[in-house]
Amino acid sequence: MTTAYKNRIQEFKVALSEENINLKTLRELCFSGIPFEGGIRALCWKILLNYLPLDQTLWESFLKKQREVYTQFLREMIIQPGIAKANMGLSREDVTMEDHPLNPNPDSRWNNYFKDNEILLQIDKDVRRLYPDMAFFQRPTQYPCQLILDPQNDYETLRRRVEQTTLKSQTVNRNRSGVTNVSSPGKSLNLYPSNEYEVLPSGSEAHWEVVERILFIYAKLNPGIAYVQGMNEVVGPIYYTFATDPNSQWKEHAEADTFFCFTNLMSENRDNFIKSLDDSQCGITYKMESVYSMLRERDLELYLKLEEQNIKPQYFTFRWLTLLLSQEFLLPDVIRIWDTLFSDQDRFHLLILVCCAMLILIRDSLLAGDFTVNMRLLQDYPISDVNTILIKAKDLRDTS
Repeated sequence: MTTAYKNRIQEFKVALSEENINLKTLRELCFSGIPFEGGIRALCWKILLNYLPLDQTLWESFLKKQREVYTQFLREMIIQPGIAKANMGLSREDVTMEDHPLNPNPDSRWNNYFKDNEILLQIDKDVRRLYPDMAFFQRPTQYPCQLILDPQNDYETLRRRVEQTTLKSQTVNRNRSGVTNVSSPGKSLNLYPSNEYEVLPSGSEAHWEVVERILFIYAKLNPGIAYVQGMNEVVGPIYYTFATDPNSQWKEHAEADTFFCFTNLMSENRDNFIKSLDDSQCGITYKMESVYSMLRERDLELYLKLEEQNIKPQYFTFRWLTLLLSQEFLLPDVIRIWDTLFSDQDRFHLLILVCCAMLILIRDSLLAGDFTVNMRLLQDYPISDVNTILIKAKDLRDTS
């Protein structure tokens, strides 16, 4: 560790030791990257994402309250419905004229259960393939949720719900004549391919299961948006940062803290996921066009080349902007970009600058390439040094 880096860590420690944290000072420090050592990054993200109050004297009571709130969410949205489902249908009284599995009434508990299952299956599919090049999300967490795993709680877990629903959808299929074929679940039904669905011992749960729970709770609490594919890519780096915190007192509560930080980030980013807002000024179309508007101002030649080749911003910036570049770089580089994004008061304007910088940095290749070559460049971005990109984005901001 170099002397300069040690000094930098010390600067962070000083800034974070203030009883009332100076947000301006902290933002300036974080803009150039946050050290991992001592849990500094995880702590800074909690402050920058407006989770922790600036007054440190409030932290203990605030965190206790938030974590209790999250525990209550688990009880109300996973355990209690799971108990109800485990009991549903055990007696004839559960299937009544008023409420039964085919009841079209939107308030029917069966109807809500089936709707939730649709969302859960999509979440499940997405979180299982989160960062497949890393083993982290498949590994067991050091701090499994005891409330969820408590054998005293006889209820249908999310894992069981997925297994049951997958089983039903795979064993009941309609052929083209409209005849329903029911195959035996025992017949070579591979619900869980070994590489993707490794079964952990009783009392353990994988990190992806924790992420699944966070997203399911979020979907239940935000029915207007629920779950949209891609949210898993936004929550993943936050959870990874908190779940690898070297400070075990923080790491133990990674699930609850991730949930609230993700919720705060989504409150700023959610419009990108709402299809009905796509063409409004707060929607994703406007933001994608903003990247090209900025490029036109900064590099007219490159802008005209992309226009001439009919390379629309939505062909590549949709993913860049909605997923905060989480699919374009390796996870450590995504985390480094997010240090800078989170530190900026106007983080989503900075993201547009970063996207513009990414285009300008490969201008020579884009000017020389045809449509096919350029689309490949933009969908598999060639520069891996994110510091170069961030420096260029800062230059664009400072010269605007």
